[in-house]
Amino acid sequence: MSTLSKSFLTPEQYLEIERKADFKSEYYQGEMFAMAGAREAHNRLVWNLVANLGAQLRSGRCTGYPSDMRVLVSATGLYTYPDAIVVCGEPKFLDDRRDTLLNPTLIVEVLSPSTEAYDRGRKFKHYRSLESLQEYLLVSSDRVQAELYRRQPDGTWLLTAADSPADTLTLSSIDCRLLLSDLYENVDLTADASGQPGR
Repeated sequence: MSTLSKSFLTPEQYLEIERKADFKSEYYQGEMFAMAGAREAHNRLVWNLVANLGAQLRSGRCTGYPSDMRVLVSATGLYTYPDAIVVCGEPKFLDDRRDTLLNPTLIVEVLSPSTEAYDRGRKFKHYRSLESLQEYLLVSSDRVQAELYRRQPDGTWLLTAADSPADTLTLSSIDCRLLLSDLYENVDLTADASGQPGR
């Protein structure tokens, strides 16, 4: 991410700019941050994930959204674009534009060299303040590995990790199962293994 402007913007100013922009930017504490384009492995993983969960959610009570749906973390003021979102029950939006979701049930981030530390650390801290959020899924784009954090009744988060194509993760909050061999199907992990900056 790169800062677009050092001048302070209100959330209303950010949304006015963002809704007219040709590219996506996140917003936090008065600043907009442009989002970098994603590499092939990252995009294939998002495609496989959305296709897999979409098929399972088709007749259920939950609805999925791809990375163009903005999420507002109301408690901290972060506006962001997760790689995938699922909301169960009635979606709640910031306003009648219905482009800023307030109540995700599941958030998925595909990790890239330039975003992994943020997604695991400060961003997850923001996400944990979402009362609706029940699960947070992190998917690696340089190796077969997925980590699912599930909120417990006492507010702590339980980690379940999977690192074999034969492994399956159960996404209890949305009543779905994710087989890693399906998630990583036709994903060339070697192409993004250089560790160079970029999503």
